Amino acid sequence: MSTRQTAVSLQKVSRHFGAVRAMESVDLDVGEGEFFAMLGPSGSGKTTCLRLIAGFEQPTSGTIRIFGEAVEGVPPYRRNVNTVFQDYALFPHLNVRDNVAFALMLRKVEKAERYRAAEAALEMVKLSGYGDRKPGQLSGGQRQRVALARAIVNKPKVLLLDEPLGALDLKLREQMQEELKALQKTLGITFIFVTHDQGEALSMADRVAVFNAGGIMQVGTPEDIYRRPRTRFVADFVGSANIMPPEFVQSVIGTSQWASLRPEALHVIKAGGGASALTGVVTSRSYMGSTTRLAIDLKGLKLHAVVPATDDVPAEGDSVTIGFAKDALNLLESEA
Repeated sequence: MSTRQTAVSLQKVSRHFGAVRAMESVDLDVGEGEFFAMLGPSGSGKTTCLRLIAGFEQPTSGTIRIFGEAVEGVPPYRRNVNTVFQDYALFPHLNVRDNVAFALMLRKVEKAERYRAAEAALEMVKLSGYGDRKPGQLSGGQRQRVALARAIVNKPKVLLLDEPLGALDLKLREQMQEELKALQKTLGITFIFVTHDQGEALSMADRVAVFNAGGIMQVGTPEDIYRRPRTRFVADFVGSANIMPPEFVQSVIGTSQWASLRPEALHVIKAGGGASALTGVVTSRSYMGSTTRLAIDLKGLKLHAVVPATDDVPAEGDSVTIGFAKDALNLLESEA
């Protein structure tokens, strides 16, 4: 963390639902103006964490602070945060302008003023001129932008986004990723983004927290998380990884410890006449456009490699020679 002010802080926060421990003793600090992603599979605790920050849930134990103020027991409408949901939660009977201005109407803001603010918010999300339309007349991407405009019109200090791109098709999702990043830079406020999509987290966030089983496995920059995972779970969930057993690692670098090795770090060539300590057989291959994914049996050790599709890609059944840089082996703190 830099010396910037802490926007959101969780200290030993737990949330239990009867016997279910949705979150257990989580510590987390998110900086002011940071684009922060919470990444994890379903049931990992990431959405519970977001709901605790928003005020939709209350912690079983622990302390949550937003810009230094403890917020346990403080209702959502009294917290300086706004939430964008995956289903957008727009009012179908109101036009776009009134949807965006709704919260300002509840605060008794004069009509002309709230409409000016709504139009400014719509301009920021590239929907100028759409104010008179109803949500049913918009595409999924446009409805998502309306939900964003409604969230930012109140000028919150923290914007919470609960898998807001999950309902969009791939091309639109990628476009919205770029737009969200640009919007966050323009606004300069803290974004906390929940997703189960590791590609979204890595491409958008300044830092990522990887959740599993109600706890945080690792927090770091996207590069840290991808290149230096601490556990087998993080290595497997963020991208994909070959998990190398201690005896193999010891034979390569002299250290008996579990390690991860990314598929793209492997160099694969068809085996020639020369002997090699690392030879295997291609058991399957999958064409993925710009790359080809190979499954390789390395004398009983199953590996995956990703190679450029333009290369002379070995066929199933081919014998191959495997190579990699020793520093591509990332030692794991835990096999789990």
